[in-house]
Amino acid sequence: MGKLVGLIFNRLIMKYQKEEKKAFSANLEKRTKDFAVTIIKTLRYLKQGDEGRIIKNQIFRSSTSVGANYREANRARSKADFRSKVRICEAEASETIYWLEIIDDLDWLTDEKLKELQSEAKELLAIFSTISKNTK
Repeated sequence: MGKLVGLIFNRLIMKYQKEEKKAFSANLEKRTKDFAVTIIKTLRYLKQGDEGRIIKNQIFRSSTSVGANYREANRARSKADFRSKVRICEAEASETIYWLEIIDDLDWLTDEKLKELQSEAKELLAIFSTISKNTK
């Protein structure tokens, strides 16, 4: 009887952990999408002209790629595929931080809005770096 109770307990724990992991994944998918939408809305306020268009395109691509690749990672066919997509998320989050630094250096956004975007981008980078390191 003791072994049966232990087995049932272990299965319940595994089920709970699986549900918790799904909730985390769903929340992170939403968070990355919200980040991309916020970036897109913010792009309206950046400088017009060639240099503005180039930077807008770059940050648009990198910021939206974070969420798109994470969504794909969650539907990966293998652990290796998952890890590869998460590493892309990591790289794209890092690139987004780079473009935000350029925008900061050019004084194209208010400090408050820029700090908010940079903070979220850095948090996403830290999350994807951790996931990448812990996925073997």
